[in-house]
Parts: sequence; structure tokens; C-alpha cells
Amino acid sequence: MKKKLLLCCWLLCPVVLLAYHYGPGQSGLSRDHAAKQIARAALLEESENWPEAVTAYTEALAKVPESDRDPRWQLRLAKSKARMHAGELPEAISDMEALLAEMQKSGATAKQSEEVRTQLATAQYYAAWLMRLEGASIEEWTVQVENARQHFRLLAEEKLKSDAPAAKAHQEDLEATIRLARMDLSELQGLPLPGFCKGCKNVSQKCRGQCEGKAQKPAEEKKDARGASAGERPRGGS
Repeated sequence: MKKKLLLCCWLLCPVVLLAYHYGPGQSGLSRDHAAKQIARAALLEESENWPEAVTAYTEALAKVPESDRDPRWQLRLAKSKARMHAGELPEAISDMEALLAEMQKSGATAKQSEEVRTQLATAQYYAAWLMRLEGASIEEWTVQVENARQHFRLLAEEKLKSDAPAAKAHQEDLEATIRLARMDLSELQGLPLPGFCKGCKNVSQKCRGQCEGKAQKPAEEKKDARGASAGERPRGGS
């Protein structure tokens, strides 16, 4: 697509909303502590101290009651995004897969899960890119490409009737993912990676370990991204 969005652009929105939710007027030491950690995470993001931001989100989550379902979802997504910046791309993918699966099980609407699915697909796109650069086998990096493709396809389909511009943007992400799979390695090597990807190391090895762990669990039928825990680049990255 013509216009690339910075990852930071979508990091702060949920943080601001959460800080407001747990700000003045809320009672309880746990919520007060969570509000402080959320505010701290926002400041750490501004200074690009991503590892400490991850820690702040972890501490905030420990204090947010399980009954606060939607705020916890927002916090988990914000933490996953911070992990991406901290060089923990495969770990962030695993976190978002678990989050999306939980949201689907809990009956979340398509609108609620849209951002999670978008960022998960974007993370999988860049994981495939990095795995190709690391020399992973086609069987390995294709898993990430296929997962991203399914998510972007579903997002485009969901927005087709209600939001044409959004559907078009998701369709462009889908096409970018397909191009990534077809691109010659030499061409891919000549493209600039977004800043956050430069801190991601051993992506292939980590993803390989995650796949081996999943293979040991009971297999579940997975028809497409609706139930999956599973050139130009997607809008979620730059």
C-alpha cells in the first residue's frame, strides 16, 4: 500500500483508554496500582524502553480483576505489541493467538477482535519475512504466511459490506502477504525492514519450538482463520 503506518501509532490508544478507566474515581488498591503501571508503560513506550514497558504491563495485568474482561483484553494486546518492539516477535504471536482464541470462546464481536486479528496477522507477516532471511525452510515460513493470509482475508470479508475503505486496506494487506510468499529471496533481502524487526533474533528457532510444542498437543480441526489460533507490507507495520 502507498502509506505505511508506524507501529507506535496504534500502541497508545488502548493505553490512554485504560489509564482513564482505572484513573480517578476507581476504588481499590489493585486498580490504583494497575493505573500507575499503565501510565508508567505509556511513558516507557514514549522513551522506547520496550522491555520495561512489557514488565509494567505484566504488573498491571496482575492487578486487574479477572472480571474486568475487556480492559484485560486491551492490556494483553498492548503488552503483545510492546513485546514485538522488545524483539520478542514469536512470543508476541503466541500471546495474541491465545488472546484471540479466548475472545472467540467468550463470544467477542468481530469488531472487538478486529485489532487483535490485524496485529496478529501483521506479526505473522513479519515473522515469515524474518524467517526467510534467516534461511528457514519453505515449510516453516509458509506456516506464518498462510496464517497471516487467512486473517487478512477474513478481515477483508468482514468489512466488505460495512466499511469499504477498511475492506480495501485489508485486501491490500492480503495481497502484500501473497507477494511476500512469491518474492524472490534476493529481492526480499533488498527491502528495508521496519525498526522493530531489527531487534528480533532467532525467529526461526523460536517459531520452530512453538510449532513442535503445538504438535504435541491434541490436534484440532482448523478450517480457516475464524478458529485459528493460528513489495508492500501490512498496515500494522512500517
